[in-house]
Amino acid sequence: MYAERASRLTGAVVWTHTPTVPGSGRVLPDGCMDLLWHEGRLLVAGPDTRAHLTAGSSGAWAGVRFPPGTAPALLGVPARELRDRRVGLDDLWPAARVRRLTARVNAAPDPATGLEEAALSRAADADPPDPLLGRLVAALDAGRPVAATADELGLSARQLHRRALTAFGYGPKTLARVLRLQRALALARAGTSLAETAVRSGYADQAHLARDVRELAGVPPGELLARHG
Repeated sequence: MYAERASRLTGAVVWTHTPTVPGSGRVLPDGCMDLLWHEGRLLVAGPDTRAHLTAGSSGAWAGVRFPPGTAPALLGVPARELRDRRVGLDDLWPAARVRRLTARVNAAPDPATGLEEAALSRAADADPPDPLLGRLVAALDAGRPVAATADELGLSARQLHRRALTAFGYGPKTLARVLRLQRALALARAGTSLAETAVRSGYADQAHLARDVRELAGVPPGELLARHG
């Protein structure tokens, strides 16, 4: 069973997941990074460029999903170093610090609340998010071309790519592709036909949508939508 709610940390989502049946899960690329709790341990989920299979992991999970581009400033680690990875927080921070934080989370009324409090505390001490990154995400999520977006932000293509690697873990073209996939899935899950979904999401046609879903999600659109009900 999966549940989520808006976090008190701007733009973030707090979620919990308890598998009800054995089997693997499929986490799709969304441009985000997560701080995770699993069976008393803290981990970080880096930005994905393809579907991440959970391989039938047992036990409850909790997490805070940070908006695209915001987690590296909180974690103190460039996103590119965590691309397509799940790592223990103790691989990124000093062990003593992680032990103290883990104890606080485990002592909270529930792990999700403990994670949210930890994220809020960290955000209070970190630099504020770069407003340029928010503008970049908004432009690409609206379907703006990468080159035009770079011009609008006053950056060269190389500068934009470098900043995107640090903030998102990959270049702006990959980010645009991931955001387009999420737009398409939201429409399709709401009952929009795949042909109309393709047009409204910015794909050349339905075949282009199907290829992108296969490459990013690892399964055809029909199977993916059936799995997510």
